[in-house]
Amino acid sequence: MEDEQAGEVPIAFVVISNGSSITEDEIKQFISKQVIFYKRINRVFFIDAIPKSPSGKILRKDLRARLAVGVPN
Repeated sequence: MEDEQAGEVPIAFVVISNGSSITEDEIKQFISKQVIFYKRINRVFFIDAIPKSPSGKILRKDLRARLAVGVPN
């Protein structure tokens, strides 16, 4: 995600499984224990499905396009 001070900051797109009640703060806390400070997630966006190509690769350009439009759905 674009950032005025840092240039870009890490964010996460998360698909919640049925029955889960995980929050943005819980995800941020989990990731902060796993990575160094500058790789910590700045925002978490909950989406219905991760866009993938027919070969199964994540379509990052689609995620960036959703982010450019506003809050992704």
